[in-house]
Amino acid sequence: MPDPIQVHLVDGTYELFRHHHALPSHRVDGVEVAAARGVARSMAGLLEEGATHVGVATDHVVESFRNAMWPGYKTGEGIEPDLAAQFHPLEELLEACGLTVWRMVEFEADDALAAAAARCAADPAVVRVHIATPDKDLAQSVRGDRVVQLDRRKGLIRTEDDVIERFGVPPSAIPDYLALVGDAADGFPGLPGWGAKSAAAVLAHYGRIEDIPDDPATWAVRVRGSGTLGATLAHARPDAMLFRRLATLREDVPLLPGGVEDLRWRGPSPDLPAVAERFDATDLVGRLARIVRAD
Repeated sequence: MPDPIQVHLVDGTYELFRHHHALPSHRVDGVEVAAARGVARSMAGLLEEGATHVGVATDHVVESFRNAMWPGYKTGEGIEPDLAAQFHPLEELLEACGLTVWRMVEFEADDALAAAAARCAADPAVVRVHIATPDKDLAQSVRGDRVVQLDRRKGLIRTEDDVIERFGVPPSAIPDYLALVGDAADGFPGLPGWGAKSAAAVLAHYGRIEDIPDDPATWAVRVRGSGTLGATLAHARPDAMLFRRLATLREDVPLLPGGVEDLRWRGPSPDLPAVAERFDATDLVGRLARIVRAD
């Protein structure tokens, strides 16, 4: 029987943003590389901690198919040039480290993580899938305590029970929840008047937007301001359904043709010394070599 596998799926875009705002500037030949080096070193740390199957997703471009669905959806506008310029170095460094990197163009990094999580969870050899991001969008991919969210910065794991405790709804209802309350980070507003408490209370009973009656007098749950909320939903239900489509992650992204073993780390690429030198990250060579020798 094969050894049980724990998979780590990392939101590379989140990690790049996080490191960019946490680390002092470091330029090589005039190009900012501090965050890219920081993320690569963090992934080396993940491997040093014993991770064996790792995939990293990045938004190679910020725009995706969702921008054609809603004109206000997030774009790359406003991203600091020094941050935007580090996506290519990050991807090149991680691939030289021997990690699987999904450079997303049509889809978003979140879609890649959701698709990979679903594919890995279907493999009986996988005992747990860690989706390494605190992003609330990925809460919809959590399944029991087998597919969990991992906040590496805080050292927290979020199971399905934790999702329910935080949002008031199960993972399956997260897209409906976001559709009603909105998601400022992704650029869609939700429905006027609907807040976290009202959305959670109504969805906890009805489950899906289409199952919420138009007439709040018939609602089986008491919510403050239900008359206004019901009128808003009756008028803007098509918008709510569109926002749910925006919030729903795509599990059909074509990834992992060879299954979970596509994610097994087998050591760095022979290109690592040259790539690491270009980005002033030569410490990665020795760190990864020691992991290989230890294995």
